[in-house]
Amino acid sequence: MTKPSVALSFSGDSNLAGFLQVANNAPVLSAEHEARLARRFRDESDVDAARELVISQLRNVVHVAKGFTGYGLPVADLIQEGNIGLMKAVKNFDPERGIRLVSYAVHWIKAEIYEYVLRNWKMVKVATTKAQRKLFFNLRKARKSLNAMTEQETLKLAEDLDVPVKTVREMELRMTSSDVAFDGASNDDDEFNTSPAAYLPDMRYNPEELVMAAETSEVNRESLAAAIAELDDRSRDILTQRWLSEKKSTLHELAAKYAVSAERIRQIEKRAMEKMKVHLTV
Repeated sequence: MTKPSVALSFSGDSNLAGFLQVANNAPVLSAEHEARLARRFRDESDVDAARELVISQLRNVVHVAKGFTGYGLPVADLIQEGNIGLMKAVKNFDPERGIRLVSYAVHWIKAEIYEYVLRNWKMVKVATTKAQRKLFFNLRKARKSLNAMTEQETLKLAEDLDVPVKTVREMELRMTSSDVAFDGASNDDDEFNTSPAAYLPDMRYNPEELVMAAETSEVNRESLAAAIAELDDRSRDILTQRWLSEKKSTLHELAAKYAVSAERIRQIEKRAMEKMKVHLTV
């Protein structure tokens, strides 16, 4: 499906504000009109019909995206990921099933945002298995009204979600654990100082450690440079802008730069990373 002309990609508060205005002012389609547009797109590949369907659902993308703001990710990025899910929904929507587009699209919108959150919420991924990914969002929702999960609550959540009790306990620990201060609280009695600073040796100036760190860093830099050099110019630029620049570009910013869809940028990025992985493991 061709990307709708409405600004689904944006950067900066002003462009986001413009998008929100379009979303809020979009007309609500009747069931009959919606079905006619869906048939036109399905049977005649009418891009204008698809565009009208997408615009009619933008307010739902914003609504779903705002539900994920508690993860500390930019709302603009959440909305952009939701837009990708919406366009996929419109592409696959079948009006003959007798359901409204909003009911169908919300699952695609959430799925795309789920994946984005799991990829970006923490540097150390909290959800690595299917059971943990399923639990990740449900546990956050459950904990809104729980200070700490009791054993009974843990067992019930594991039963409701059909995941092992051990997985529930591990996920709760990952999500609720906090960093321990290196220096700890000031304490005049060193004998009872249990902070890491009291017992961990300072290896920063150990000659062996310094040499090893320098050699490892140099090897890594050379390997990374060699792997990037194997990429074509566009793939190299996309990876650089997405991961190696101080101000990282979004998928939609790069899509606008290369006049392709955000999904196409995602595919190029994924393929480039796979090529680099092969090169780095040789």
